[in-house]
Amino acid sequence: MEPKLVYIIDDDMSVRDALDDLLASVDIETRSFDSIESFLQSEKNPILSCLILDVRMPGQSGMDFQHKMQKNGLDIPVIFISGHGDIPMSVTAIKRGAIDFLSKPFREQDILEAIYRGFEVSREKIKQHEERNHVEKIYNSLNAGEKAVVSFLIKGHLNKQIAAELNVSEITVKVRRANIMQKMQVKSFADLIRMGIEIEKMLLEGSLQI
Repeated sequence: MEPKLVYIIDDDMSVRDALDDLLASVDIETRSFDSIESFLQSEKNPILSCLILDVRMPGQSGMDFQHKMQKNGLDIPVIFISGHGDIPMSVTAIKRGAIDFLSKPFREQDILEAIYRGFEVSREKIKQHEERNHVEKIYNSLNAGEKAVVSFLIKGHLNKQIAAELNVSEITVKVRRANIMQKMQVKSFADLIRMGIEIEKMLLEGSLQI
């Protein structure tokens, strides 16, 4: 069975205990915290996970924390729970990417459905993270000449044009191109271009360094 984990942040012990018991009944591991600070100090597991977060917490609000999570790269799907929620607050939370916004007391079925949706989002995020790590590893395996060829290929340049731009022979470009395909583990030029486009995107984002 695929391991799953739900983090719970709520200063109300009765809510934490109730959620712990509910999720234990469906074989989902939980880690409960009475403050945002204690959650931040805990170890985070790179498995399917989501976060149940109370809106009103001591120190900083759950809404503020959601915003800081996104800015700091803590990419865990969030489910808000609140005894004091309103429509504008829930709309803001959803716009920022929250899975759901549930008012206390909520039905067990509603929170479980939100959690399973959170796991699906988490699964996709993990997949994307693994793919980007793969692209980064491949890019870092290319030498400077091969990186230069990739940058021209995704712009649609022909071998002859690339050779002229780099002041090398066309044979050198062909050799570099073959090496690139081998390192990228792609079999077609179309796959090379797709990988090159992803590299360019990550370079523009700053998640890859030239």
